[in-house]
Amino acid sequence: MLTFYYHPLSPISRRVWLALLEKEIPFQPVIVDLSKREQFQTDFLTLNPFHHIPVIVENGFRVIESIAILDYLEDQHPHIPLVPACHRERTTMRMIQMVTVNELVSKLSKVINQDHVPLTADVKQQLNAALTFLNSHVGKGGYFGDTHLNLADIVVGATVPLFCRLGIGLTDYPALNQWNNHITARLAWQATNPSDVDFEAWKQLLQRWIRIAMKRQKRQHQNN
Repeated sequence: MLTFYYHPLSPISRRVWLALLEKEIPFQPVIVDLSKREQFQTDFLTLNPFHHIPVIVENGFRVIESIAILDYLEDQHPHIPLVPACHRERTTMRMIQMVTVNELVSKLSKVINQDHVPLTADVKQQLNAALTFLNSHVGKGGYFGDTHLNLADIVVGATVPLFCRLGIGLTDYPALNQWNNHITARLAWQATNPSDVDFEAWKQLLQRWIRIAMKRQKRQHQNN
Protein backbone atom coordinates (compact mmCIF):
# COMPACT_ATOMS: atom_id res chain seq x y z
CA MET A 1 0.00 0.00 0.00
CA LEU A 2 1.07 3.56 -0.67
CA THR A 3 2.26 5.52 2.38
CA PHE A 4 1.52 9.25 2.42
CA TYR A 5 3.63 11.50 4.66
CA TYR A 6 1.92 14.84 5.09
CA HIS A 7 0.41 17.40 7.39
CA PRO A 8 -3.35 18.05 7.07
CA LEU A 9 -2.89 21.85 7.19
CA SER A 10 -0.20 21.98 4.51
CA PRO A 11 -1.58 23.33 1.21
CA ILE A 12 1.21 21.57 -0.66
CA SER A 13 0.31 18.27 0.96
CA ARG A 14 -3.33 18.94 0.15
CA ARG A 15 -2.60 18.70 -3.59
CA VAL A 16 -1.57 15.08 -3.17
CA TRP A 17 -4.28 14.33 -0.62
CA LEU A 18 -6.95 15.59 -3.02
CA ALA A 19 -5.55 13.52 -5.88
CA LEU A 20 -5.44 10.37 -3.73
CA LEU A 21 -9.08 10.84 -2.79
CA GLU A 22 -10.29 11.79 -6.26
CA LYS A 23 -8.47 8.83 -7.83
CA GLU A 24 -9.68 6.55 -5.01
CA ILE A 25 -6.17 5.28 -4.27
CA PRO A 26 -5.87 3.43 -0.94
CA PHE A 27 -3.11 4.85 1.26
CA GLN A 28 -1.64 4.74 4.72
CA PRO A 29 -1.51 8.28 6.16
CA VAL A 30 1.44 9.35 8.30
CA ILE A 31 1.17 12.83 9.77
CA VAL A 32 4.44 14.76 10.10
CA ASP A 33 3.86 17.30 12.88
CA LEU A 34 5.48 20.51 11.69
CA SER A 35 4.80 22.32 14.97
CA LYS A 36 7.03 19.73 16.67
CA ARG A 37 9.59 20.00 13.85
CA GLU A 38 9.25 16.31 13.04
CA GLN A 39 10.32 17.12 9.48
CA PHE A 40 13.83 17.65 10.83
CA GLN A 41 14.03 14.32 12.64
CA THR A 42 16.47 11.74 11.30
CA ASP A 43 13.80 9.24 10.26
CA PHE A 44 12.05 11.78 8.07
CA LEU A 45 15.26 13.21 6.65
CA THR A 46 16.06 9.77 5.27
CA LEU A 47 12.86 10.16 3.23
CA ASN A 48 13.40 13.78 2.24
CA PRO A 49 16.74 15.44 3.04
CA PHE A 50 15.16 18.80 2.21
CA HIS A 51 12.74 18.36 5.18
CA HIS A 52 9.64 19.09 3.11
CA ILE A 53 6.26 17.41 2.91
CA PRO A 54 4.61 15.64 1.20
CA VAL A 55 6.40 12.39 0.49
CA ILE A 56 4.95 9.13 -0.80
CA VAL A 57 6.43 5.65 -0.71
CA GLU A 58 4.92 2.82 -2.73
CA ASN A 59 6.47 -0.62 -3.10
CA GLY A 60 9.79 0.77 -1.92
CA PHE A 61 9.73 3.64 -4.43
CA ARG A 62 9.96 7.09 -2.83
CA VAL A 63 8.79 10.33 -4.45
CA ILE A 64 9.21 13.88 -3.12
CA GLU A 65 7.88 17.16 -4.58
CA SER A 66 4.12 17.39 -5.00
CA ILE A 67 4.02 17.94 -8.77
CA ALA A 68 6.24 14.89 -9.33
CA ILE A 69 4.02 12.91 -6.96
CA LEU A 70 0.91 13.89 -8.93
CA ASP A 71 2.57 12.75 -12.16
CA TYR A 72 3.54 9.45 -10.53
CA LEU A 73 0.02 8.83 -9.23
CA GLU A 74 -1.41 9.40 -12.69
CA ASP A 75 1.09 7.04 -14.32
CA GLN A 76 0.72 4.26 -11.76
CA HIS A 77 -3.01 4.61 -11.02
CA PRO A 78 -4.65 5.62 -14.31
CA HIS A 79 -8.08 4.11 -13.63
CA ILE A 80 -9.61 7.51 -12.77
CA PRO A 81 -7.67 9.78 -15.13
CA LEU A 82 -6.81 13.35 -14.12
CA VAL A 83 -4.69 14.13 -17.18
CA PRO A 84 -6.27 14.82 -20.61
CA ALA A 85 -5.32 12.75 -23.64
CA CYS A 86 -4.82 15.72 -25.97
CA HIS A 87 -1.27 17.11 -25.88
CA ARG A 88 -2.47 20.73 -26.05
CA GLU A 89 -4.84 20.16 -23.14
CA ARG A 90 -2.03 18.48 -21.17
CA THR A 91 0.26 21.44 -21.89
CA THR A 92 -2.45 23.88 -20.79
CA MET A 93 -2.98 21.86 -17.64
CA ARG A 94 0.73 21.97 -16.77
CA MET A 95 0.88 25.70 -17.60
CA ILE A 96 -1.95 26.39 -15.16
CA GLN A 97 -0.24 24.27 -12.51
CA MET A 98 3.03 26.17 -12.88
CA VAL A 99 1.40 29.61 -12.92
CA THR A 100 -0.32 28.68 -9.67
CA VAL A 101 2.94 27.49 -8.09
CA ASN A 102 5.13 30.33 -9.34
CA GLU A 103 2.76 33.29 -9.26
CA LEU A 104 0.35 32.51 -6.43
CA VAL A 105 1.97 30.10 -3.98
CA SER A 106 5.12 32.23 -4.05
CA LYS A 107 3.03 35.07 -2.53
CA LEU A 108 1.53 32.90 0.21
CA SER A 109 3.77 34.15 3.03
CA LYS A 110 2.88 37.76 2.22
CA VAL A 111 -0.83 36.96 2.12
CA ILE A 112 -0.62 35.08 5.42
CA ASN A 113 1.23 37.97 7.05
CA GLN A 114 -0.90 40.80 5.66
CA ASP A 115 -2.49 41.36 9.09
CA HIS A 116 0.94 42.58 10.23
CA VAL A 117 2.45 43.85 6.97
CA PRO A 118 -0.14 45.10 4.42
CA LEU A 119 0.23 43.89 0.85
CA THR A 120 2.16 46.31 -1.34
CA ALA A 121 0.79 47.62 -4.62
CA ASP A 122 3.26 45.39 -6.49
CA VAL A 123 2.09 42.24 -4.73
CA LYS A 124 -1.56 43.16 -5.30
CA GLN A 125 -0.83 43.66 -8.99
CA GLN A 126 0.94 40.29 -9.18
CA LEU A 127 -1.97 38.55 -7.45
CA ASN A 128 -4.42 40.23 -9.81
CA ALA A 129 -2.41 39.13 -12.85
CA ALA A 130 -2.38 35.51 -11.65
CA LEU A 131 -6.07 35.44 -10.73
CA THR A 132 -7.02 37.11 -14.03
CA PHE A 133 -5.03 34.45 -15.89
CA LEU A 134 -6.75 31.64 -14.00
CA ASN A 135 -10.15 33.25 -14.47
CA SER A 136 -9.59 33.25 -18.25
CA HIS A 137 -8.75 29.53 -18.29
CA VAL A 138 -11.77 28.11 -16.48
CA GLY A 139 -13.58 25.94 -19.02
CA LYS A 140 -17.21 26.44 -19.94
CA GLY A 141 -17.92 23.10 -18.30
CA GLY A 142 -16.84 24.48 -14.92
CA TYR A 143 -13.37 22.96 -14.59
CA PHE A 144 -9.93 23.88 -15.89
CA GLY A 145 -10.31 20.65 -17.82
CA ASP A 146 -13.64 21.99 -19.15
CA THR A 147 -16.16 19.28 -18.22
CA HIS A 148 -13.65 17.04 -16.42
CA LEU A 149 -11.57 17.51 -13.30
CA ASN A 150 -7.84 17.40 -14.01
CA LEU A 151 -4.58 18.04 -12.18
CA ALA A 152 -4.84 21.78 -12.83
CA ASP A 153 -8.02 21.78 -10.72
CA ILE A 154 -6.15 19.85 -8.04
CA VAL A 155 -3.26 22.32 -7.80
CA VAL A 156 -5.37 25.46 -8.13
CA GLY A 157 -7.93 23.89 -5.80
CA ALA A 158 -5.36 23.52 -3.03
CA THR A 159 -4.39 27.19 -3.45
CA VAL A 160 -7.21 29.53 -4.41
CA PRO A 161 -9.65 28.41 -1.67
CA LEU A 162 -6.81 28.97 0.80
CA PHE A 163 -6.21 32.48 -0.49
CA CYS A 164 -9.94 33.17 -0.21
CA ARG A 165 -9.86 32.01 3.39
CA LEU A 166 -6.97 34.40 3.98
CA GLY A 167 -9.00 37.34 2.69
CA ILE A 168 -8.34 37.44 -1.05
CA GLY A 169 -11.71 37.95 -2.73
CA LEU A 170 -12.82 36.63 -6.11
CA THR A 171 -15.54 39.17 -6.90
CA ASP A 172 -13.55 40.54 -9.83
CA TYR A 173 -13.01 37.04 -11.23
CA PRO A 174 -16.52 35.63 -11.84
CA ALA A 175 -15.53 32.43 -13.64
CA LEU A 176 -12.91 31.61 -11.02
CA ASN A 177 -15.36 32.46 -8.25
CA GLN A 178 -17.95 30.09 -9.71
CA TRP A 179 -15.27 27.42 -10.12
CA ASN A 180 -14.20 27.90 -6.49
CA ASN A 181 -17.76 27.41 -5.23
CA HIS A 182 -18.11 24.32 -7.42
CA ILE A 183 -14.77 22.72 -6.55
CA THR A 184 -15.01 23.24 -2.79
CA ALA A 185 -18.36 21.42 -2.75
CA ARG A 186 -16.72 18.20 -3.94
CA LEU A 187 -16.37 15.47 -1.32
CA ALA A 188 -12.56 15.40 -1.53
CA TRP A 189 -12.38 19.12 -0.78
CA GLN A 190 -14.84 18.79 2.08
CA ALA A 191 -12.86 15.88 3.55
CA THR A 192 -9.55 17.81 3.45
CA ASN A 193 -10.85 21.21 4.57
CA PRO A 194 -9.45 22.18 7.99
CA SER A 195 -11.74 23.45 10.73
CA ASP A 196 -11.73 27.14 11.62
CA VAL A 197 -9.89 26.39 14.87
CA ASP A 198 -7.18 24.35 13.16
CA PHE A 199 -6.87 26.85 10.34
CA GLU A 200 -6.40 29.77 12.73
CA ALA A 201 -3.77 27.86 14.72
CA TRP A 202 -1.91 27.06 11.48
CA LYS A 203 -2.11 30.70 10.37
CA GLN A 204 -0.74 31.99 13.67
CA LEU A 205 2.08 29.44 13.60
CA LEU A 206 3.12 30.50 10.09
CA GLN A 207 2.89 34.18 10.99
CA ARG A 208 5.24 33.53 13.89
CA TRP A 209 7.70 31.70 11.62
CA ILE A 210 7.51 34.51 9.05
CA ARG A 211 8.27 37.18 11.66
CA ILE A 212 11.22 35.15 12.94
CA ALA A 213 12.54 34.82 9.38
CA MET A 214 12.10 38.55 8.77
CA LYS A 215 14.02 39.41 11.94
CA ARG A 216 16.79 37.01 10.96
CA GLN A 217 17.05 38.59 7.52
CA LYS A 218 17.13 42.06 9.05
CA ARG A 219 19.98 41.09 11.38
CA GLN A 220 21.94 39.56 8.51
CA HIS A 221 21.46 42.71 6.46
CA GLN A 222 22.65 44.87 9.34
CA ASN A 223 25.68 42.65 9.90
CA ASN A 224 26.60 42.94 6.23
